Amino acid sequence: MTESKETYNLSTGAAVDYDVGSTTAVNTGNGGALHRINKFFLLDSASQERYSNEDLDPVPPEKRTWNARHYALFWISDHLSVSGFRSAASVMAVGLSWRMALLCIALANIIQGVFIVINGVVGAKYHIPFSIQARASFGPYLAYLMIAMRMIVAIFWYGIQAYTGAECVQSMIFAIWPSFHNVKNHLPASAHITTQFMTAYVIYFLFCLPLHYVGVHKVKWLFLMKAIATPIASLAIMGWIVHQAGLGQNSLFNQGNTVQGSALGWAFMASLYSNIGGGVTLMVNAPDYSRYSATKYSHFTTVVAVPFTATIITFIGVVAASGSKVLFGQILWDPLLIINHWTSRGGRAAAFFCAFSFFLSQLGLNIAANSLAAANDMNCLFPKYINIRRGQFIASFLGAWALTPWNILTSAPAFLNFMSGYSVWLGPLCGILVSDFYFVHKQKYHVYELYNFHGMYRYKYGFNWRAFLAFTIGWVPLLPGFIPTVSNIKSVSGMVHLYNLGFFYGFGAACLSYYVICSFFPAKETYVDAPVYMVEDSVSFDDLESSSANEKSSN
Repeated sequence: MTESKETYNLSTGAAVDYDVGSTTAVNTGNGGALHRINKFFLLDSASQERYSNEDLDPVPPEKRTWNARHYALFWISDHLSVSGFRSAASVMAVGLSWRMALLCIALANIIQGVFIVINGVVGAKYHIPFSIQARASFGPYLAYLMIAMRMIVAIFWYGIQAYTGAECVQSMIFAIWPSFHNVKNHLPASAHITTQFMTAYVIYFLFCLPLHYVGVHKVKWLFLMKAIATPIASLAIMGWIVHQAGLGQNSLFNQGNTVQGSALGWAFMASLYSNIGGGVTLMVNAPDYSRYSATKYSHFTTVVAVPFTATIITFIGVVAASGSKVLFGQILWDPLLIINHWTSRGGRAAAFFCAFSFFLSQLGLNIAANSLAAANDMNCLFPKYINIRRGQFIASFLGAWALTPWNILTSAPAFLNFMSGYSVWLGPLCGILVSDFYFVHKQKYHVYELYNFHGMYRYKYGFNWRAFLAFTIGWVPLLPGFIPTVSNIKSVSGMVHLYNLGFFYGFGAACLSYYVICSFFPAKETYVDAPVYMVEDSVSFDDLESSSANEKSSN
C-alpha cells in the first residue's frame, strides 16, 4: 500500500463493547448486574475500531509539554538515586579497579543513552507509545507477546524499587525518632520482613498512590525537585566522607584490578553487559516518554544526560564507600546506611534531608521507569477498561504487594539473576524495533493504520513471521549461557562468553536478520511513500473509522 503524506485529526471515539478480532460491536443489552458492572468500568474513550482509548492514541499537541531540559532533568534525577550510588559495588566485586568500574559504567550508559534516543525518535515523531510502535514490526497479535514481556519486567522492578523507597522512609523515621530502631517486631521470621520495615513500606506506598493519578505530562515538576535535591544530598554525603576520612590511604582508591589477562577482559564485558541490561527496558519503551516531546529533538539531551549523571553518581559512590571503610570498619555502598550513622542533633537533620532527597528520587523513578511503562502496556492489552491512570494503580498493587519484593530479595537470588538477564529477550526486541523503523520502513509509518487491527500492519493472521524468526535468532543462542546463571547446571565457557556479549549479539543479530529477511520477503502492503501523521484541524479518527467500515461493507 502506498500513501501520499496526509494528516489526520485525533478525536475520541464513543465507548463500545467489542471482541478482540471482531469489528462488530456487541450489544450488551440494558439490564443485568454484569452489564451494569461492565458499563461502570468501561472507558468512555474506548474505541472499537482502533482497539484504543484516549491514553493510547497519539498524544495531542496540548499534552506535548516535555522540552529538552525536562528530559535532562529526568535522567539527572533517575541516576542520582540509591541504586546509582550502589552501581560500582558489583563491578568492583568481580575484580575491576575503581577506574575500570567508572569506565565500564560510563560506556554502558553511553550505549544506553544512544539507543534510548534512537528508539525514542518514533515517539517524538508520531507521538505514539511503544505498544503501538510494536504493531508495525510484529503485527497486532505477536506484539501482544512482546508487550506482555515488557510489562512483567516493569511490574517486577516496581516492587524492587518500592522496597528501596521504603528504605529511604525508614532512614527518614530514624532521623526524626531514633527510638524507631527499637520497635518490636510482631511478624514471624518466615515473613522476611519486620514490623518496623513494613511500617516504612506502607508509608512509601501511600505516598506513591496520589502521584499515579497525575498525568505524566504534568509530573515533570517532580523531576525538577529531584534534580535539585538529590545532587545536593549526594555531594553532601561525599563531602562529609572526605572531610572525616580523607582520600589519601583509602584501600579502594589504591586497589588495582584483581584479575588479569583474558579474565579481566571477560570480567569487564560481563559487567558491561549487566549495566547495559538494566537499561534495555528503557531502550524498548523509550517512545513512552518521547511521545510527550514538544519537538522532534527535545529528547536528544538524553544522550548526554544518561552517561554524565551515571558516571558522576558512580564516582560519588566509590568515594563514599572508600571513606566508610576508614570510618566504620566496613565498606558501605548504600548511602542510607552511611547517613544512619549520623546520630547527633544536627547530623539527624542532615540525615533526614538526604533520605528525603533519595525518597523523592525513588518516587519519580518508580513512576517514570516502571508504573508508567506497565500502564502503557496494560493500556494496549485491555484498551476497553485500562488507561494509563488505572494501569499505574494496578501495576503498583501487583508490584508492591502481589510480588512481595521482600521475599524475592531475601530468598530468591536465582529469580533476581533471571530478571537481570531479561535483556536476553529485550535486546532482540529492541533490535527489531530499530531495524523496522529505520531500515525496513525508513521512518515512514501510517499512524491511522497502526490503530486498525484489520489494516496494512496486520500481516497474516496478525502475526509477522519475519519478526518472530529474527527474534528467535537473537535470543536462542544466548540461552545456554543464561541458564547456568539461574540454576546449578554446569556452564560451558564459550557459551558464557557469548552470553556476556548478550546485548551486542541479541540486538545486532535480531536487527540484521530482520532487515535481511524483509529484504528477501518484503511485506509490501505495509510500505508507504510518505509518513502519515495524526495532527489537529483535519479529518477526524471517527470519520476515518466510518469510512473504513463503509469500505468493508461495500467489498
